[in-house]
Amino acid sequence: MTSLTQPQNEFIASVLSLKPLVAAFDCDGTLWSGDAGEGFYSWEMQQGLVSEPVKQWVRSRHAAYEAGQIAEEVMCGEVVAMHCGLREEVVQQATDTYFSEAIAKNIFPEMHALVERLQASGCDVWAVSSSSKWVIRSGMRYFGIPQNRILATEVAIENGIITDHLIQVPSGPGKPEAIQSALKSSPDDRPDCAFGNAIWDREMLAMSKHAFAINPNPDLKQIALASGWTIYQPGTNHEGR
Repeated sequence: MTSLTQPQNEFIASVLSLKPLVAAFDCDGTLWSGDAGEGFYSWEMQQGLVSEPVKQWVRSRHAAYEAGQIAEEVMCGEVVAMHCGLREEVVQQATDTYFSEAIAKNIFPEMHALVERLQASGCDVWAVSSSSKWVIRSGMRYFGIPQNRILATEVAIENGIITDHLIQVPSGPGKPEAIQSALKSSPDDRPDCAFGNAIWDREMLAMSKHAFAINPNPDLKQIALASGWTIYQPGTNHEGR
């Protein structure tokens, strides 16, 4: 077991003291440093997982996205749907390999410990991400979060073959929508705690009873300060408000 510093243990204790029954976690930048979804996209372009015409098309779309011409949720959906025609098991094996090689070492120890402690306490823990469900599934194996507690960008699968029919893209307002649908709850119900690091987590954090901005980007940090949310920087200290 990884040893934690006093500030890390204090952060975990502060969350557990709330006795949450439901907790929702963003993944990229929150549970680990870096963007596994973006990283896998770059990695698979080099590996040749998709055909050359698909690579050329998605690269042009990604360039337009970076230029601000394509919305975040649209791009998130397209980099998943581009695998149309491939066997899902092939893509899942690829994400497993990528995550173990490039991302697993970047998992924040205290976030890993927090998830474990929450689950041990009986808390229902959900992973909510705009990255592909395959990438997040690979990551959640390190956290012990089951597949039926993963809300991520996904497409329909037919006889083991990936289609381009999008089921959901949990980004921005799509995150609380996915949570509400999964919990089958009324609009008045919400997670006890939510954890996120980027502007795309704002709505999920706002819907929770206790919001935690983890390793926040500058824009989310500004919102967190104005909203009185707890800010925590993994590996350093606890800036509670």
